[in-house]
Amino acid sequence: MTDVLMPALSPTMEEGTLAKWLVKAGDTVKSGDVIAEIETDKATMEVEAVDEGVVEAILVPDGTEGVKINTPIARLSGGSAAAPPSPAAAPQAADQKDKDPPPPLRGGGGPRSGGGGGGKSEALPKEIDADSPRILASPLAKRLAAQMGVDLTTVKGSGPHGRIIRRDVEGLKGAPAPAPAGPATAPEAPRQARSLEQMGIAPGSYDLIPLDGMKKTVARRMTDSFRDVPHFPLSIDLEIEALLAARAKINALLEKDGAKVSVNDLVIKAAATALRRVPAANASYTPEGIALHHHADVAVAVALDGGLITPIVRAAETKGLAAIAAEMKDLAGRARAKKLKPEEFQGGTFSISNLGMFGIRSFASIINEPQGAILSVGVGERRPVVRGDQIAVATVMTVTLTCDHRVVDGAIGARWLEAFKAMIEDPITMIV
Repeated sequence: MTDVLMPALSPTMEEGTLAKWLVKAGDTVKSGDVIAEIETDKATMEVEAVDEGVVEAILVPDGTEGVKINTPIARLSGGSAAAPPSPAAAPQAADQKDKDPPPPLRGGGGPRSGGGGGGKSEALPKEIDADSPRILASPLAKRLAAQMGVDLTTVKGSGPHGRIIRRDVEGLKGAPAPAPAGPATAPEAPRQARSLEQMGIAPGSYDLIPLDGMKKTVARRMTDSFRDVPHFPLSIDLEIEALLAARAKINALLEKDGAKVSVNDLVIKAAATALRRVPAANASYTPEGIALHHHADVAVAVALDGGLITPIVRAAETKGLAAIAAEMKDLAGRARAKKLKPEEFQGGTFSISNLGMFGIRSFASIINEPQGAILSVGVGERRPVVRGDQIAVATVMTVTLTCDHRVVDGAIGARWLEAFKAMIEDPITMIV
């Protein structure tokens, strides 16, 4: 028998929703067959079987929420060992921290069906070629070993069935090994409900809406960032008549192609170009030093039902406005359908959050680690402005750059805003 385990579909995933089974008891599956759809806090992905066999039982039914990774979700007969299904839409992330998803494990001692003869026939993990030495190691452990020059044949594995995982390799250089994951536990009791009652709010006087995976993740990450990152805001007002006029001309040119550029697309382009001109603002803090990024990978906040997600326009400084507009339209549409791949919303170097469409004049966002800054964009509206000794009326937009003071200090943030302001108020400077 083979237990199929709940897979880890991203480095930060701890649990997910088993949205839909695509197989049923009695079905025969082969390695690579799509067997289920899993919803994480950010996306819905298809997962593939890593072994073959007959589905003996579905252990976790459709629609079950809060399924911890490595929990048995189905059982196959005729397979070689317990294994999580493989995510069809996302390769294993190189920066996965302390969870090496278990591989196909070796057989438990009996002959493998269909192998011929009566002797034992052990199943190799997928990443090991049949003609190579039988080293049972995770892909991440192999990469670390190659970087460190470690011979894996000399390493003793602490994973299931002696599998070599990340902590085994890191332990060779004295790095602290992550603690093994404990057994899956049931979600905590509604502590907030008890807390409300302790603070004098009467039981039964409110409705408690359970937190889904997205809300839990956003709450945890924003709490960590607001507590641990030394934030400070820098705000300026921008006159955007020239920007709006440029947008109208650009859209007239693109009309024949059915394309359309938004103010947000222009903001993305200007922000990315400003990061190229002030590279010190395109940075992340690490304990080892300040990381200066080679490209402006701009993450743009997109509101979803019950949360938000930040799809990324990669190397935005290299792309034209039409390309940025088309990419953002595609990313936002798939984000709302929860069809983004992890690499499409993880790993940006700078973020933009625009609440102008809601009439918000100004606000300061919380930094999305490990990024060094996030730009908050307010509504463009007619306001009085002073020009010389005269009061005039102009279309003005307030933006706020929230900075991680460890990386982007006041002077760097001010220089970035100066470059950004120049391009917004005179859009032709974006291309020169």
